[in-house]
Amino acid sequence: MDYKNAAWRKSMELKIDYNNMMKEFVGEEQGFSVKDFTDNKKLIASAFNTVCENRGTGMMGWTELPYNQKEIVADIIATAKDIKKKFDNFVVLGIGGSALGPIAVFQALCHLRHNELPKSKRKAPKLYVEDNVDPERMVALLDVLDLDKTVFNVVTKSGATSETMSQYLIIMDILKKRYGDKAKEHMIATTSAHKGNLIKIAQAEGLKTFYIPDGVGGRFSELCPVGLLPAAVVGIDIKAMLAGAAHMDKLCKNKDYKKNPALISAILEYLAMQNGKNISVMMPYADSLKYIADWYCQLWGESLGKAVDNDGNEVFVGQTPVKALGVTDQHSQVQLYREGPFDKVITLIAVENYRKTVDISNGCEDIPDVNFLCGHTMNELITAERKATEYALTTAHRLNYTITLPEVNAFTIGELLYLFEMETAYTGAMLNIDTFNQPGVEGGKNATYALFGRKGYEKTKEEMDNAPAKKAEYFC
Repeated sequence: MDYKNAAWRKSMELKIDYNNMMKEFVGEEQGFSVKDFTDNKKLIASAFNTVCENRGTGMMGWTELPYNQKEIVADIIATAKDIKKKFDNFVVLGIGGSALGPIAVFQALCHLRHNELPKSKRKAPKLYVEDNVDPERMVALLDVLDLDKTVFNVVTKSGATSETMSQYLIIMDILKKRYGDKAKEHMIATTSAHKGNLIKIAQAEGLKTFYIPDGVGGRFSELCPVGLLPAAVVGIDIKAMLAGAAHMDKLCKNKDYKKNPALISAILEYLAMQNGKNISVMMPYADSLKYIADWYCQLWGESLGKAVDNDGNEVFVGQTPVKALGVTDQHSQVQLYREGPFDKVITLIAVENYRKTVDISNGCEDIPDVNFLCGHTMNELITAERKATEYALTTAHRLNYTITLPEVNAFTIGELLYLFEMETAYTGAMLNIDTFNQPGVEGGKNATYALFGRKGYEKTKEEMDNAPAKKAEYFC
């Protein structure tokens, strides 16, 4: 992968085909015209300027991650090399962005059966990402781990994330009982350098620690140590990922929306929302990209779902993100997308060149309905299925557009992640909301703290205790 070569980088640029968002293709009633763009010229320019002016400040520190981590990346690569020598399992303890990003990149860039491969073929530790507090899941994890060959990475910026810290408490107790003072050799912390509980714990326990920059929120954290450390451990080229992000950033600095992939996708989604399209479907046509859709769902939903705008007005904006997988969900969801309500935008993700080619074997010569497949490849079939879905949606006047990756590699994944982050920032600016807070999430967290009797949440506990009692007649 020659990501330092300009011609190669150009050949790996993502492409956005939004023909099927336009009136000429999807119909007058549902589609958009060039006039819709020109009518919103000031809004587009304002959103572009807002993002540019706030780069690297406040909670937009993520915009600088492709450029400001040289020493950190060197430390991560050295640490990953050491982990590979000593351990067979790397376990991430995290939730939300601390888990979804590592899962998405692992699925995209490692062997699809990585953990099932023998070590001689894997050439890297197995990766487990524990992003829930189901007790059965914790027991199941411990059943398959050889702790002597396992290192854990606890990831939380605040160190107050109940789910992650409960996992830490359980695991660290087990490690201390087994290894005593050497328990720290089996635990790495990724957290804030300056505040929160985990940094205090890490310092007290003598843990190897990586830091999440202050201006990087969880859902924007995959390109910092949160995601880079797990990626490096399983053998992913994190320098190439960051180079891909930097390349997309360069494209996104163009103020002409027709040449800025994140800006054009943002205005398309904004216009769709204004026309009642309150559901955004992300549908990659590659198993490797399956969990990119999960990561996108958090990024889009948590960033744009807001009750009030920056002026304090109640607006209740946002799109509900939905994940789908082509071809799988052609057999479960596309019926709804094609014939259900006109309330969706479907984003298809295409792969131009898959990393493997599989021929469809000859056979069933006496059954034409099967034999027509022979002489083709699975590559041809999945591409044809995607094009057929695009055609079916378009002829039914359903808004859809396609993002094409020349191939799936570390560089293009870096591009794709950064594209979605910039698209989210531009769209939030168009909606005039705080794209980077999450007050709705905090409400649920606070209620959990109250139920567990955490100090400082007595009022919330009192409010919950005084809530109307459930009625027996409403149980079935």
